[in-house]
Amino acid sequence: MSVYSMTGYAAVQSNMASSGSENESGPDSASRLGVEIRSVNSRFLDLAFRLPDELRQAEPALRELLSAKLKRGKIEIRVALESSSASSLRAPSAATLQRLGSLEDNIKSWLPQAAALSVADVLRIATNEDKKPHDHSDELIKLAKKALKELLAAREREGNRLKQTLLERTAQLRALAELAVPMVPRLVEQQQARFLERWKEAMALPDSKALPEAAQDRALAEATAFAIRIDVAEEITRLSSHLDEIDRLLGGGGELGKRLDFLIQELHREANTLGSKSASLELTRISVDMKVLIEQIREQVQNIE
Repeated sequence: MSVYSMTGYAAVQSNMASSGSENESGPDSASRLGVEIRSVNSRFLDLAFRLPDELRQAEPALRELLSAKLKRGKIEIRVALESSSASSLRAPSAATLQRLGSLEDNIKSWLPQAAALSVADVLRIATNEDKKPHDHSDELIKLAKKALKELLAAREREGNRLKQTLLERTAQLRALAELAVPMVPRLVEQQQARFLERWKEAMALPDSKALPEAAQDRALAEATAFAIRIDVAEEITRLSSHLDEIDRLLGGGGELGKRLDFLIQELHREANTLGSKSASLELTRISVDMKVLIEQIREQVQNIE
């Protein structure tokens, strides 16, 4: 399965012939339907619809269509329905003109002061009278399916880019962990040597004389306690395990954003512990570099579905 980003955009349009009435002037009456879908990241699936009044009845079908394919993200769908200029002005039929004339005569018989109908009045009334409502819901659903397909393709492309970025970051974290592993034994050896040196200075022994056995045992005990305090093997092991799980999830694809977010928290916890146990500048720098990479991973994971 692919990895999908929650960020994407798609826009499609379609020209549709209108079902004309018998008094339309010609076959050039048409409408243009447009569907635009925008998607950004969100913790949950949040759908917002911007539909013209004549297409409000299609909202439940659109909601079902989007919910079946999208699991997370703030989704805004805009629909525009426009009539072509050719269909906006048509010649009234003879029957319509006769009916308007009869109505005007009837009104004037009761209201002699009423103004006569102008040409603009006749065209407006005739156009509204001749206009037959047409349900474009089926056309809208077909067009929305096409827009959704393009949106999913865009989110997949962005998701694959995010996947490659995350795999690069996890590889860098592994490299830092490998640098940290051999540092602890070297630090323990250095600390043990320092303990022994201080014991010699305290007892004023020349280098040719051996340290008393009790002093050597004490130095070894101090070195052991120091090793326990700075041992980060457990943290490195857990960090590597979390990185393995992240790589496995990215390889499997699907809905993994929330699981990745949890693993990022665990990575950050291990990096913090490693930094708190640091007994050298080099180890501290590794911990800081790890935190920077983990924060970069967190930013990218926020966009994964």
